[in-house]
Amino acid sequence: MKKSSKGFSLIELLIVVAIILIIAAIAIPNLLRSRIAANQASAVGSLRTLNTAEITYSSTYNSGFTCTLGYLAPGATGATNPTSTAAGLIDSVLASGAKSGYTFTYTAAASDTSGRIDNYSINASPINSSTGTNYYYTDQSGVIRQNSTTTAESTDSPLAG
Repeated sequence: MKKSSKGFSLIELLIVVAIILIIAAIAIPNLLRSRIAANQASAVGSLRTLNTAEITYSSTYNSGFTCTLGYLAPGATGATNPTSTAAGLIDSVLASGAKSGYTFTYTAAASDTSGRIDNYSINASPINSSTGTNYYYTDQSGVIRQNSTTTAESTDSPLAG
């Protein structure tokens, strides 16, 4: 009498699991690098959005730049008309100062004698090394600058393109 065996042996299952683990070991570092690159691209895009929102705010309200990112956010739920303290130019996530693994620090310059704020700067810093490796800086000039080791400043190299 011949015994009919169906299914896989333990050795065959172990070989399949080992192959899957080898493939995962190759793919996961590439996935993490892709995530870092996406976070960094998002940070640069957010800085461009913030620069555009500040220019729009300045020309719309004719009062210079904002004193805080919160002024660029939408108003309370149900509010229909934008105001100078709730302009609705950026989303509330970006206005909170953190998005896609980066924190955004907005610094407004002191106002002049008429109360206008004519200068600002924004720093984008990765929350930790797994969310990004570059630091970014921009100001009212609209030029985005990058530093790979420490907080970016106005003297760092501008981004290409």
